[in-house]
Amino acid sequence: MARVAPQRNILVIAVGVIIAVLIAMQFVKTIPPGRVGVATLFGNVIAEGFTQGLHVPVNPLYKWTLFDAREKTHVETANVPSQDQLQTRLDVSVQFRIDGSMAPRILEETGDAVATVQVHLIPKLRSLLLEQGKSIKRAEDFFKEETQATLQLALTEGLRDYLSPKGIIVTAVLIRDITLPPFIVEAIEKKKEREQAVERERAELERVRTELQQEVARAEAGRAAAEEEAARMRILADAQAYEITQINNAIASNPAYIQLQSLEALKAISKDPASKIYFMDGSSPNPLPLLHLGDRQTLQR
Repeated sequence: MARVAPQRNILVIAVGVIIAVLIAMQFVKTIPPGRVGVATLFGNVIAEGFTQGLHVPVNPLYKWTLFDAREKTHVETANVPSQDQLQTRLDVSVQFRIDGSMAPRILEETGDAVATVQVHLIPKLRSLLLEQGKSIKRAEDFFKEETQATLQLALTEGLRDYLSPKGIIVTAVLIRDITLPPFIVEAIEKKKEREQAVERERAELERVRTELQQEVARAEAGRAAAEEEAARMRILADAQAYEITQINNAIASNPAYIQLQSLEALKAISKDPASKIYFMDGSSPNPLPLLHLGDRQTLQR
């Protein structure tokens, strides 16, 4: 019996320690990273939220609601009518996060984070999409870069102004995809085909024009060369005519000129090994056996 009593005491102590630890744990609360804890006591929201980390001591009667304060993305697909009464489907992404400092107020006025997105973000986003669509004249204008930039800026500013007091911080609004009505897509494709055909025709015309310009340049070059050649030939002809005129004048004014030229020719002939020997009468007035020139009176006539 004496041995049983110590064992029973040890068991009682162990049970007491476990109970004490369990009770102590009720006064400790750990908030995971990126979350904000909101406590309620008997239906009343505690005004101050609990950030990530260990909190000691806390009321063990608190009931906890955790808000994820990390960056999140909401994707929305909506049909947006433009001024031409055509509907364009837009896929929009909204990057946002819950304002942890306003988590108690959000829980009291709206609910948890999911309810906040459903109640505030989604309806406002759809309303802004419809409102901005009214400012766009034609559905195909959604494809213009300036239209998309204006739309994204208007959506971002509109959501920030509306959601900031609600505890949602909007960081960006991005247009992911644009789908025009089918007949507009078909019309745009046909327009692109026509534009491509026009570009091909313009390129062909440019090629032909370039070839014609090259032909004209070659013709101009040929004409200039022909003119230069004709001018050269005229100069040469004028020179030859002048030379002939001078020779004729020399012959007319000096009958001995032709005799001198004949003697020069005979000298050149005599240098040829194949040349023959000619006998000339030195007493003759025209001792030129090769050139029967006649007498002086004949030359003058």
